[in-house]
Amino acid sequence: MRLTIENLSKTYPNGVRALHQVSLDVAPGMFGLLGPNGAGKSSLMRTIATLQEADDGRIHLDGLDVLVQKDDVRRRLGYLPQEFGVYPKMTALDMLDHLAVMKGLIGKGERRDAIDAILRQTNLWDVRKKKLGTYSGGMKQRFGIAQALLGHPRLIIVDEPTAGLDPAERNRFLNLLGSIAEDVIVILSTHIVDDVRELCTRMAIINEGKVLLESAPEDAIATLAGRMWKKSIARDELAGCQQRLTVVSTSLVGGRTMIRVLADARPDETFAPAEPNLEDVYFTTIGSQAA
Repeated sequence: MRLTIENLSKTYPNGVRALHQVSLDVAPGMFGLLGPNGAGKSSLMRTIATLQEADDGRIHLDGLDVLVQKDDVRRRLGYLPQEFGVYPKMTALDMLDHLAVMKGLIGKGERRDAIDAILRQTNLWDVRKKKLGTYSGGMKQRFGIAQALLGHPRLIIVDEPTAGLDPAERNRFLNLLGSIAEDVIVILSTHIVDDVRELCTRMAIINEGKVLLESAPEDAIATLAGRMWKKSIARDELAGCQQRLTVVSTSLVGGRTMIRVLADARPDETFAPAEPNLEDVYFTTIGSQAA
């Protein structure tokens, strides 16, 4: 099973070009889609999820034409958008039962067994009879995955799933995503580099509606080996460094500014070698588009 996207383009009526000839080939497992806010990630996710039309291009999922055979695709799809609504006065159990019927699980016994299994998988069994309006942010996200898992989907799309979660809930949620990605395609759309680094075997970086990089995370990091350097500077030195050097990122360490610089050779003896990471890949890729 594969998801194949070929030359997909989308321009909204207000003139915003959200997608420009996007092509991706996605195999089973966790695939990370990285990009800043407004990069086109959500537009791509909505198009794959059959929620909006494309202007040009093709999408195929396991032999199905996604842009034409929408009902067939929806039966194979689990989708957790960035913002999803729930009925706050309904319990998780009742809401999942309602959604399961909509997904075609008509038999009462089959539906009950499927819902019970998903509630246990998402660690919501103990709160299944509580109203959704009382759930924490992390619990609501886990409920979002629970509804996405109904019907044994072959493709699961999650859009910015860890935004706003505390560290404990984020880890719990990422572990859940990792556990369900063994046999299906899971597309994780995010602007959080750590989420992709920890989970994904393949990734793409998208900005201004274009795919700038598609790679395994470790292969992308390897391209920067021996080319990353770091140095602690005073704040008033930063502008001068940015004029002379390719400053990839900055951070505050002990009240001073730590810069990470991309260069084929050590800029000078005051710089130390830096182990490259996925954040370096992200910033250099986005920066190369702007250059």
